[in-house]
Amino acid sequence: MRFFIWILTLIAAIIAAVQFSALNPDPVTLKLSPQSSTHVTPIYLVLACIAAGALAVVMLVGVREIRAHILNWRSTQRRKREEKLQSYYTNGVLASLSRRTNEAISQLQKVLALDPNHTRALLSLGNIFRKERHYNEAIRLHRKARLLEEGSMEILLSLARDLEDARRFDEAIQALEDVLKLDGTNPTALYRIRDIHIRNEKWKDAHAVQERLLKAGLTEPEVRAENQVLAGLKYELGRQYMERGDRDQARRHFKDAIKLDKGFLPARIGFGETLIREGKLRQAAESWEKSYVKTGNPILLQRMEDLYLEMGEPGEMLRIYQQSLAKRNNDPSLKLALGKLYYRLEMIDDAFDMLSTLEGIQDPSGDILHILASLYIRKGDTETALMEMQEVISRSRAGMTPLACGACRYETREWSGRCPACGRWNTLAVMAPTVGSGSPSREGARDSAQPRPYPTVASPIEIV
Repeated sequence: MRFFIWILTLIAAIIAAVQFSALNPDPVTLKLSPQSSTHVTPIYLVLACIAAGALAVVMLVGVREIRAHILNWRSTQRRKREEKLQSYYTNGVLASLSRRTNEAISQLQKVLALDPNHTRALLSLGNIFRKERHYNEAIRLHRKARLLEEGSMEILLSLARDLEDARRFDEAIQALEDVLKLDGTNPTALYRIRDIHIRNEKWKDAHAVQERLLKAGLTEPEVRAENQVLAGLKYELGRQYMERGDRDQARRHFKDAIKLDKGFLPARIGFGETLIREGKLRQAAESWEKSYVKTGNPILLQRMEDLYLEMGEPGEMLRIYQQSLAKRNNDPSLKLALGKLYYRLEMIDDAFDMLSTLEGIQDPSGDILHILASLYIRKGDTETALMEMQEVISRSRAGMTPLACGACRYETREWSGRCPACGRWNTLAVMAPTVGSGSPSREGARDSAQPRPYPTVASPIEIV
């Protein structure tokens, strides 16, 4: 359409030029320079101007068309390049999800060969290298991606994970703090900073972060779970202050932990240990007795038994056992504990009478059979003693550890406030004796321990 308009315009111009020439037949003097001039008829002058204008239009149109062609070619090339990049990237991600690691690395490296600043490829390839434990390469890639996208929390969190796995904890915390500069209540960053402090046993720093985490808008179930972790951290701080000799601070933190969780056994034991270090043995024993009345945890019985024997007052412990049995006469754990105490006090007949009532009971520690064999020997019944010893040897669980973690089933003979295997607090419980000939159940340990949801941190603690 434009072409026809242009032709019509040109014809109209020529007609106008002819008409103009007919009205002006005389030649026109055209000066080419100050010294030279020429005579030109009007028709030729007009036609020359029309030709020059037409040529200029043709050149402008030609330049525009050439420019459009070049731009279209560039756009096509760019689209093809982007399609190739997207294909490589998609194949790399799918290969990574399918655990074809070498193929994933190859595809993502092709992306970076075409576009070294492809942040998604840098992020994905860095994550793969971290999984392969090539931490330095992962850190390099994620730091480059961070320079390209300074405000990306995803990249910062990935970089922090690289540094954490590489055990460069201070740098990891700094990266997570940068996340908090962008989002001051980011729970993921707060969780991970806290876990790093726990791993390094920096209890004061972990406690401070935990208090920030509880203000980060968590759900009600999350708040309850994190309050359990806060109780554990307060216990660790109390234990730390106790080791330093600051018993007032230790007692304060133990009390705070108990306020958060009335059944938090480590803090109750820690509070009693603080009193013992101050020489207040009677108060410590009374504190543990009150805790036992509230919680019914048999670990407290073991602590009280050792303390009362150290004080030279075994009668107090016998009183506690007898009062407990008056309330729970069919509890095999209490009968076993009292029988062991009788044996420990050389009250042979009482020990024999009590332990004899536990026939058919499976004891995880194997202590019943050992003690009965010893009692039969003292009574002069070596034949029965031999039978008991043979039973000890035949029992697959004889001599097994009496404590088990209610969260990870870790077994140990030594109590601690925090499981050495899974890092959770208040989960070690006595493996209670069970009725029957089968293997002893761990349900009692799991129920009494009340495991708390908490990320695994494999770092044991000292026993209080």
